[in-house]
Amino acid sequence: MIRPAGAHGRGPRAVALIVLALAAGAPAHAAAREQPVQGESAIVVDAGSGDVLLADDPDERRPIASTTKLMTALLTLERARTDAVLPASDYVAAPIESQIQLRPGERLSVADLLTALLLESANDAAVALAEGVSGSRAAFVDEMNARARELGLRNTSFANPIGLDDPDNYSSARDLATLTRELLRNERFGDIVDRPRATLTTGARRRVVENRNGLVRRHPFVDGVKTGHTLQAGYVLVGSATARGKRIVSVLLGAPSDAAREAGTLALLRYGIDQYRRVRVLRQRAAAGTAEVKYRDGEQARLVAGARATVTVRRGERVSTRVEAPEELEGPLPAGARVGSITVLYRGRPLETVPLVTAHSIPGAGLPRIVLASLGTPLSVTILLLALAAAGLGASRLARHRRRRVSTRGS
Repeated sequence: MIRPAGAHGRGPRAVALIVLALAAGAPAHAAAREQPVQGESAIVVDAGSGDVLLADDPDERRPIASTTKLMTALLTLERARTDAVLPASDYVAAPIESQIQLRPGERLSVADLLTALLLESANDAAVALAEGVSGSRAAFVDEMNARARELGLRNTSFANPIGLDDPDNYSSARDLATLTRELLRNERFGDIVDRPRATLTTGARRRVVENRNGLVRRHPFVDGVKTGHTLQAGYVLVGSATARGKRIVSVLLGAPSDAAREAGTLALLRYGIDQYRRVRVLRQRAAAGTAEVKYRDGEQARLVAGARATVTVRRGERVSTRVEAPEELEGPLPAGARVGSITVLYRGRPLETVPLVTAHSIPGAGLPRIVLASLGTPLSVTILLLALAAAGLGASRLARHRRRRVSTRGS
């Protein structure tokens, strides 16, 4: 349920959402809690399909602070080897900036720089990656904007690889969700943003970096993605959570505080997860049809599901199945022999496929049955009568021959 949250005042307003959300993994009948979400804009999407589950001003252009680093990470993952080693630049971060205090020329692996970028939100790591990948910050920013156009991010512009406030550095909740869905296809990215902390082993010294997204530490079902904060952007959080076999991405822009962005993101993620349910479509050995048995007139083989199928679907939506089975089977076949397939369809598209198998063994036909089935009953009867007649004639001739021999001996 979504409904207005009330009048909006000046400054960071309450997103016009009150989300009735269940704790992740709770049964559908559990009591829901009203969760007000404070911020300027928000969106919740299915990470796989991109379905929008909830939105409030999702296309509003806003400063996005360090969630800018999501594009920095995407270009790095697409254009650099993670085991490559890059030198730190001469970028001097201000004391208030997030950083890992890189010294100019200090060499770290791309993997460690990405980890510092995404967990600690280190600005000096962002610059090192930008200059290492593209040769200069300006060239890297040009490539950031080109990649944004390729992804169809119509309300996005980048002015730096860090997220510092700039009139030309902005995005929208919808665009950030699209960018995040693209990143989550990369397993290394997903592994990094799901860590509460990590140790950087390259560079002049070992460093331990903490994930600024506290939800990852406190809620096991939350597995990403990136925080951000500047004076103009307010508090920003792109979230990700996985439960009930479904991954959800949320974006909350312009929250008034760190606590508000975490509480709002948690409510959005729980709301998204609760829009889905697990459905058992097939039980193992569930009846799925029959097939004629070749050469055995009137006999049929029972066909069953070779495995169970449980899928995740939107609440209120249904699934169907498509059985691909032969009309006729020829033995011998053991019980459990795969002879076809059962496909679970959701929105007309295949979601899962399980084998279709024989419920019992199917014996072979034997030569007489094959001949009988191949020639047909009338012809088979005719041939049998001719064979019997030939046999009778042969027996008669043999008997006459024996009588002649006896007669010859007697004379």
